[in-house]
Amino acid sequence: MGNHYFIAVPLPDRIKQDLSQLQEKLKRNLTYKQWPIAEDFHITLKFFGDLPDNKVHQLKERLPEIQEQLVFSLNVGNIGFFGDLRRPRVLWAGVEKTEHLQSLYSSVEDIASDCGIVRENRPYRPHITIAKNWIGEAKREQIVQLDHMHNEQQTMKVDRIVLYQIFPQKRPKYHPVATFELKGDGDTGSAD
Repeated sequence: MGNHYFIAVPLPDRIKQDLSQLQEKLKRNLTYKQWPIAEDFHITLKFFGDLPDNKVHQLKERLPEIQEQLVFSLNVGNIGFFGDLRRPRVLWAGVEKTEHLQSLYSSVEDIASDCGIVRENRPYRPHITIAKNWIGEAKREQIVQLDHMHNEQQTMKVDRIVLYQIFPQKRPKYHPVATFELKGDGDTGSAD
């Protein structure tokens, strides 16, 4: 396996801690193979996969353009899943898809495309992965729990994005390569 990378919005510690506590409750009843540790929680903007060093260098040169984006706030929290209800492959915490987040995503896609990286052809679905790779088939009570799950909404400030490298055998497995701060004169509300 080569060097895999992605770019994401990091989460504040308080949201990581809350999601980690939620995971602990869910682990008792839900049979997922992988439960990311709190340090690995993030909101993916773009997954790059395997990138040669020259592409990583190009991205690091171009991504400072993101710094023209204003700091903004968004809500995180509702619970959902991807996949069939009997085999829900990814359990996630939802992320409010604001105009600012969509603009940030589009800017990252544009920069990546300019660097010769293929654009994502699916619509952007911002989320925070809580668990993935369901084992077996869900029992009725698990399906009911998934279908009626909710979590308290929290507000967070988006003031930077991070280019991460993936180290599958390490914990945490996502290591920051470069950080790009957003412009500080946007939404500077008290959410952190």
